[in-house]
Amino acid sequence: MSGRAVTIAEVARHAGVAVSTVSYVLSGKRAISADTRRRVLDSVRTLGYHPNAGARALASRRANVIALVLPFRVGMHVPVLMQFATSVVTAARRYDHDVLLLTADEGPDGIRRAAASALVDGLVLMDVELHDPRVPLLRQLAEPSVLIGFPADTTGLTCVDLDFARAGALCVQHLAERGHREVALLGAPGVVYDRGTGFARRTREGFTEAVAAHGLTGVALPCEETFDEVARIVGELLERRPGLTGLVVHNEAAAGHVLGALRQHGRRVPEDIAVVAICPDDIAERSSPSLTSVLVPAEDVGREAVRLLMDKLEGRTVPDGTLLAPRLTIRDST
Repeated sequence: MSGRAVTIAEVARHAGVAVSTVSYVLSGKRAISADTRRRVLDSVRTLGYHPNAGARALASRRANVIALVLPFRVGMHVPVLMQFATSVVTAARRYDHDVLLLTADEGPDGIRRAAASALVDGLVLMDVELHDPRVPLLRQLAEPSVLIGFPADTTGLTCVDLDFARAGALCVQHLAERGHREVALLGAPGVVYDRGTGFARRTREGFTEAVAAHGLTGVALPCEETFDEVARIVGELLERRPGLTGLVVHNEAAAGHVLGALRQHGRRVPEDIAVVAICPDDIAERSSPSLTSVLVPAEDVGREAVRLLMDKLEGRTVPDGTLLAPRLTIRDST
């Protein structure tokens, strides 16, 4: 198209519908069939149509769609991410909203494009880094947003997550109460720490501070996801720290491999080494032996993120930060 603004009439012609239908799709004021709605939104994207601020205000614009910004990156455990995504989608449906899933790792550009498209009312962001490059843009956007995760500076933001620092500390406390004096954390893959991902860094901080508070000896190490890598790091750990009797695992993909590697090195769980994980319950329960664990509450976090976003869309005041208290379930591994 030329440099001039695209009109709603041109969108209607391109989609083969009436102008009023385009208006209803963009405002959400009437139910439109999924096929027609898709056709209109495709035309909006193709032509680069942007309703001006006046038209949006007059129409009380609502797309009834929220964006879930979930970039697929190296070191992320996709099955757990999908638990969060499913929770967001399920919660959004209760508010009569659909979810647009954005998985490309485009940083601020992807968010800017989604917000400018008039296709979404607000955004939920995941995989938040301590110094996340997306954050400055979120503070400028007219569209409300909620982060699942906490950057270092939360000023002007709405954030929700499990309190991972307390989760790491709770695992250490559990081991200390059972008499363990030397412990280790096998955490996320190295690349996750290198990116400054908030949940991984905070778990490590909580673990390290609790080790000192309880007067224990401990070490925190990144852990890759393949069995060979896990077996190597477990072997090195046992060789360098013969007094080690407690392990905290914060790596869903590696949890089963850790148990296998301990068996390979002749260590029994929990008789020789106790293991505590931070993971969803399904991973903990299907392990052998079943893992004592702090739940990663994907369903609760996703539901709360959507509730906060809907409150913001309605102009209600919301807290800047919501930290969910960790809950530890004792199973066979301790």
